[in-house]
Order: sequence, then structure tokens, then C-alpha cells
Amino acid sequence: MEYNFKQYLFFFSLVFITFKSTAQFKDTAKWKALFAVGVNYPTTDGFVKGSYAQSVNFPTVNLGIQHMLTRQYGVKLDYGFNRFKNHTDTPDFKINYSRINAQFVYDPTEYLTFLPLRLRTVAHAGPGLAFVKPLGVLRDNKQTYLNINAGLELHYAINEKVAIFTDIAYLYGVTSLDDYNPELSGLGAFNGSVFNLTFGLAVSLSGCQFCD
Repeated sequence: MEYNFKQYLFFFSLVFITFKSTAQFKDTAKWKALFAVGVNYPTTDGFVKGSYAQSVNFPTVNLGIQHMLTRQYGVKLDYGFNRFKNHTDTPDFKINYSRINAQFVYDPTEYLTFLPLRLRTVAHAGPGLAFVKPLGVLRDNKQTYLNINAGLELHYAINEKVAIFTDIAYLYGVTSLDDYNPELSGLGAFNGSVFNLTFGLAVSLSGCQFCD
């Protein structure tokens, strides 16, 4: 009898803990800080003819602050920094590409019932400004133009406050490349689009705001 009682006690304790954990991980923090690092690929059409960057460039650094208005909808302000350099087949250059974007955030996880408990998906998109600054003797070819950032994040909750995530994003440059004569005089100029792949931490800055 005592053995059976212990079994029942263990079973109901396990159910209670599982239910409580489920409620915790489904809650969305109102404020989050986002930190991520990774790699980037700038599209070849953003450079002058005969010039292009490496396929994989490091680093990419993203910093952001996110505010959820509801469980599913929110806004985010983030800053990103990318460094890329020439491919070995082209003249030497290094470029700093930085940006700031205001984005809308959508979390459809509530409808994706097949996902494991600790996983969340977050889509984001919004306009911003891109600042391109070639290094060294090419610094006169710096540019500023509009961009649109769109991406998808996958979050895995470590606990109630911290999650690790990966973000695949596309930064579309709303501009066109200037004409340079000769073309080499435009070396280091870039106003194309950039693909980013980053990995980072999402840290909750507030407690449970949307608990049932």
C-alpha cells in the first residue's frame, strides 16, 4: 500500500511539474534583449563590376531590444554590424556595413502545435538605414541608404529568462549602384543586399506579462 501511494505521489508530482513548466514556457516576456553573432554573405550585384566579396564573412553582430504588445505581436529596434572583405580573385578591400532597423515581430508558435515545448518561432521585418564604410584608402566611397530587414528566428528556452536562438535574415538594399569611370575608382562601394546567419541569446527583462 505504501509503495502504491509513493507511485501515485510521484506520478501526480510529475504531472504538476510538467503542467507548470508548460505554462511558464508558453508565457511571453514583454521586454527582451537580443545578442547574436554570426556570418554574412553580401550579394555580388552590390559591388562594381569585377569586384565581389568572399562567400562567408565574419563577423556579423546584432544587438536589439524587443517589446511584445501581445503574445503574438510586437516591435523591435536593433543594430547590426557586418564586416566583409574581397574574394581572392578581386582587388583588395574591406568594408564595414552597419545598420539600424525598426521591425515588426510576429510569433506564430501558438498555432504550431507540433513544435516541442521549449521551441518558439519568431518572424520579423521592417525598414532601416544602412551605413557602408570602406576601410583604408577607399574610405571616400562610403554610402548611406534605406534597407529592409526580413528574417526568421528559432528560439530554444533554457529557462524562463534565457533562450538561445538562431536568426536567418535578408537585408535588402533599397538603392542602386553609382556609375564609376573607371570602375576601379568605385572599389569598396557597396549598396547591395546581405544575407545574415547569426546565433545568440534572448534575455527577458521583465516577468510574465501575458499569463492566463
